[in-house]
This record gives sequence, structure tokens and C-alpha cells, in this order.
Amino acid sequence: MPSTQTLPLRPVRTVAALLAALAAALLGVGPAFADDVDSISAGPGDDRTRLSYQLQPGQHLEDEYVVRNTGTTPQNVTLFATDAFNTDEGEFALLDTVKKPTAVGTWVLFDGSQPTEAFALAPGEQRTVPFTLAVPADAGPGDHAGGIVVSSQKGDGQILVDRRVATRLYVRVPGDLQPALTIANVSADYQAEWNPFAGSTAVTFTVRNSGNVALGATMLVGAKALFGIPAGTAVRQELPELLPGSTRTLTVVVPGTAQVGYLNPYVQLQPTVEKDALNPGPLALVSRDTVIAAVPWWILVLAALVAGFFLYRRWRRRSDGKRAEAWIAYTEEEARRKAREEQGADGSVEAEPVTASTAHGEDSGR
Repeated sequence: MPSTQTLPLRPVRTVAALLAALAAALLGVGPAFADDVDSISAGPGDDRTRLSYQLQPGQHLEDEYVVRNTGTTPQNVTLFATDAFNTDEGEFALLDTVKKPTAVGTWVLFDGSQPTEAFALAPGEQRTVPFTLAVPADAGPGDHAGGIVVSSQKGDGQILVDRRVATRLYVRVPGDLQPALTIANVSADYQAEWNPFAGSTAVTFTVRNSGNVALGATMLVGAKALFGIPAGTAVRQELPELLPGSTRTLTVVVPGTAQVGYLNPYVQLQPTVEKDALNPGPLALVSRDTVIAAVPWWILVLAALVAGFFLYRRWRRRSDGKRAEAWIAYTEEEARRKAREEQGADGSVEAEPVTASTAHGEDSGR
């Protein structure tokens, strides 16, 4: 029997590396080894998870940002600031690298006056980059959100890989702070099941940050029957942070909603702020509801069956009564007919029926 041999791991890696180098040489690019890693990290030099400031209009400050090459390959990086927005799914996002900021992203300058700073980092090297944050004199009150981004682009020809690392940037301008979430367009759709106690209610609504402070929320979505009796299992979820002016439409399914006829689905939002964010003060609970019909088909079917049963019994009684009356009339008529036939056969004269008036006349004659 022929024997099989397993190649040692190191020679296999060596052969793979040689093949990769040969392919790179044929393609006209530098050698890339299987163990090479492109990786960068960035953030404040301390333990902050975000850059959060409170500045008056026209005020500026200086801070530092640290960029590290945590990979095994040299990196050419570009540092810049940009604006933030919420995606349709409600996630915090930053503008693409090629898009120019128009808000807080324009407030950050590097090297004193430049919107970007580019430099190279060797493997394992890090650089501390000072930056200036200057708030315009006409900046409105509230939260202005963006991010500081480190971009490392590599590629050849039409393929370009853009690796980005970012830190959230919040600038709060004091003044008339209005932390406010609103709920609009509340609607609900009841889905019945064969089990009348196992239906569900899909509640759809739109949340809008109508104020000027970035807010998240703890959501409670449920349904009530008559007299505020709970119907179904209320669902509690966390709503990710919404930036001022952002909206998000959500659908939450409330399970275990019985077919109770009157149904009052509701949405409650308790606004929250991130633990690293500046506190805007008291946050009021927001709630909205709507009314729909969860038709109790099982009750209607049961009522219809019961009503049908009693109607049938009533009809049957009347029908049986009419049959009985007809039968009695028939039997009496048959009896009279037979009596007449028997009297005719005997040759006797049929006696005239005696009435009350005839009997009275006879008595008077006497």
C-alpha cells in the first residue's frame, strides 16, 4: 500500500510565500506575504471613547489625537474631520472620504490651519497629532456631531481599499437646549392565529429628534384591552442615539395579543443620553397610541353557532306544532268520515248536530 506523507507546516508557508512573491513580481507590485497585516488604530491619548466638548460660539480649544500602525506593513494615512448623520437603520455614520463636510467637520484644523494631515507610519509606529477646534461665532445652540477619521488607502489600478478608523466628535454649544423626541404616524396591524390567545400586533411608528440634543431612548411597545387591561407581552428595546433632525421608522411586533375586540397599541419613549455625553438636564417621557379592532372571530363563531342552535330549535318547535295540529285535524276528519260511512251503511238518517241555539229554542217551547 502506498504511503501518504504530510508536508511540514513551515515548508508549506515558504512555498506559499514564494508563489505570492512570484505572482507579485509578474503583476509588477511589491511583495506581499501571507502573514502581512494592514491595521491602524486611533483615538484620544487618554481613556476617552469620544471627543466631547462644550464651547461657546467663537471659542476654540486645542487637543491631541493619536494614530498607531498596529499592523506589519507601512501605512500612508490621512487625518481629517467630517460630519455625522444617521442611516435609515438609525446607526451613527460619517460622510464618505470623498464628500466634503459642511458643519462640525469644518471646525477642526490640523497643523494650525489645514483641514487634513497626511503622513507615513512604519509598523508599530504611532504619532500624536495636535488639532484645533474652533466654533463659528454664528453656531446655534445644541449638539453638533461629526468625527475625526484616519484613512489608509491602498490599491493598484481600479481596486482601491480604504481602511478608516474614526472617533465620534460632539460639540455642544450652550444656549436654549431642547432635548426632545417625538413619535408620529403610529399605526398597528393585528395578525390573528388559530389560537385566539396567540395573535400578534405589529406596531409601526416614526421617531424624530425634533430638538437640538443627541438622544437615544428606552422604548416600551405594547397593547391594552378595555379598561387598560394589558393585552400581549410588552416589548422593551433600546433605540440607538438619534442626532438632531434625524428620523427613524420602526416596526415592533407585540406577541401574545389575544382577540379581544378593542385593542389599544401604544409606544413609550424614555429619552437617554450616552454615558460619555454631556447631560442636557431632565428628559420627559414621550408616549403615543392608536386604536384598532382585534376581531374576536372565535367569539363571533361561537355566538353564531349558539344563535343558530336556538333558532333551529325554535323553528323545529313551530314546525312540529304545525305538524301536530295538521295531524289532529286529519285524524278528526277521518273519524267523522268513517262515522258517516258507517251510518250510511246501516240505513239510518244522520242526526243533525245539536247547537246551543237549537237547544234553547226547544226549552222555550216547553
